[in-house]
Amino acid sequence: MTRATSLCWIEPGSPLPDPDRALDDPAGLLAAGLDLGPERLIEAYSRGIFPWYSEGQPVLWWSPDPRMVLRTDRFKASRSLRQTVRRRAGTGNWTLRLNTAFEAVMRACAAPRRKGTGTWISEPMVAAYGSLHRMGLAHSVEVWNDAGQLIGGLYGVAIGRMFFGESMFARETDASKLALLALVRTLQTLNFPMIDCQQSTPHLASLGAGEINRAEFLRTLAGLVRQPGPDWSTVGIEIDQA
Repeated sequence: MTRATSLCWIEPGSPLPDPDRALDDPAGLLAAGLDLGPERLIEAYSRGIFPWYSEGQPVLWWSPDPRMVLRTDRFKASRSLRQTVRRRAGTGNWTLRLNTAFEAVMRACAAPRRKGTGTWISEPMVAAYGSLHRMGLAHSVEVWNDAGQLIGGLYGVAIGRMFFGESMFARETDASKLALLALVRTLQTLNFPMIDCQQSTPHLASLGAGEINRAEFLRTLAGLVRQPGPDWSTVGIEIDQA
């Protein structure tokens, strides 16, 4: 296939292009458009494409190569995280919940970080993923303290037996890692072998994530999204002693 040299503009109702047509510069950028509806998101995730853009830009669609993934049987729980599980989750000081505060988790993920300003989680993104959540396709894992405060969590999209991680946050040390550990353990029981982490970071690598090339990712993805997914309304979130 001929490598694309210019960005493809996607009109409403038109399909996204083949991920292999993503640009080399910026690496992984595939297309732009104005449609961020749930049908478009389902199409994109099912084909290994995700939206990432800043306010004032059109919706930008990406499919990077290589792709960062976390295989659920390779998650690395650090010593400090294992101590947190025993000290906090094991004693009931912190409580894990699934899908009880999806929008609150998204907005917490959108809050400015100490090491940066701004966010890619805009109001249209909150609305779009909120629609997926109401359809049973987007999920949040939440960490609550004994005062009833949301102190950490993550959210992502699940199609078939594939989970696509989007963002996570922590207001107390290890709270987001605990949410990820709980998600991994839950996905293992549901026969989800892999979490899409999208972009490579040292933090994700420290947790056991690694890079695979786009072709391998798309082959694996195609099989997983075709499998019947679980009934998420009956799924509970649990944590072991790591």
